[in-house]
Amino acid sequence: MMNTLKNHSKQLTWLMGLLMTGFIAGCGSDGGGTTQPGTASVSMTDAPACGFEAVNVTVSKVRVHQSESASDTAAGWTDITVNPPRKINLLDLNDPTQPNFALESLGETPLEAGHYTQLRLVLDRNTGQSLANSVVLENTTAEIALVTPSAVQSGIKLIHQFDVGSGQRVDLLLDFDACKSIVKTGNGKYILKPVIKVIPFVLNGIEGFVDKTLPNVSVSAQANGDIVRATGLNTVTGKFFLAHLPAGAGVKYDVVITADDHATAVISGVPVPTTTSITAVSTSGAPIPVVTPPTLEASATHSISGTVTLNPATDDETVLVAAKQALNAGPTVTVKSAVATVMDAALPIGDYGYNLTLPIDAPSLGPYATPLPIVFTKQPASVAGQYTVQVSATGYATKSSLALVDISGGDATSQDFTLTP
Repeated sequence: MMNTLKNHSKQLTWLMGLLMTGFIAGCGSDGGGTTQPGTASVSMTDAPACGFEAVNVTVSKVRVHQSESASDTAAGWTDITVNPPRKINLLDLNDPTQPNFALESLGETPLEAGHYTQLRLVLDRNTGQSLANSVVLENTTAEIALVTPSAVQSGIKLIHQFDVGSGQRVDLLLDFDACKSIVKTGNGKYILKPVIKVIPFVLNGIEGFVDKTLPNVSVSAQANGDIVRATGLNTVTGKFFLAHLPAGAGVKYDVVITADDHATAVISGVPVPTTTSITAVSTSGAPIPVVTPPTLEASATHSISGTVTLNPATDDETVLVAAKQALNAGPTVTVKSAVATVMDAALPIGDYGYNLTLPIDAPSLGPYATPLPIVFTKQPASVAGQYTVQVSATGYATKSSLALVDISGGDATSQDFTLTP
């Protein structure tokens, strides 16, 4: 498993999922017209995170309430209690190609029919030498405390409305985005600032195979250059599965494949027409890359680095930096993203540093088509090493570099930004 974690720990994005599966709610009749409660069950899943061997959280309970304004001490909560609290390494749950789809059950509880508007995920606290919540950095073994502010300790609050009807099962999937949820500080602290959204639970998506000998492969499904889901490879089979994607007639994604020290490959226009459809983009007999024309070929790399300043100043935000590349006659995609590190070794506050290592060779583009395999074409030299840097933080206006950042001839330093509301 450790090899799997390493291969998943340097991914393009750290979209980490937290699955609440099966708020099974229902009312039935006992023959006398009496309403019977249903059942709520909870499981967890995850997608890969970069820079970590482990991301541990200890779950003690999940709480459900019909009022979105109810405090943690208000009456009317229904609790799913995990007894004893369970310490879970989220990175153990990041391979949906496994037989259990990388789910871990947390238990179940009766849940009355009605309209519900608030969920809370409650984590145990770190006490003394016992680290309930922690991270283990890449290529290390020591646990580092993951600081949980008081607002997190009372339960991570999620506002989401859903109805529980008679005999009805309601499945909720909570997507825990670890990339945006862990604030890294320059003095070695890691602070949990949870970013969680509710997404469809149904199992659908995009699957395929990539040469498993490539280093640190990341595969993402993107829409308009933004990452919707990301995953790594099953290290035994080379299979990937981008699960739980929003679907519909005309819904299409760009599948972006990256590997350390290799050029990027993009499959454009991959359809996911229904909530149960699974679209294949390659097979075990013909995994990506293809040899002619070359795809995911070896590439030299250079970096883009700089400082992001928040105004008003704070060291308590998650600053996300993404390197995007516009393809000729194709989409604009995110090649790599990372969380900037708080530069808190000295005043003033509000400064964050980042460094993105990127391929300088031109990517390959293959429009989705059947029958497989996808036919890739290498992009023109004018695209090679050309990136736009985009910087964002909650509560601040997103900014992008005014001109393309060219790393074809060397590193690009001092790519600085100031974000304002």
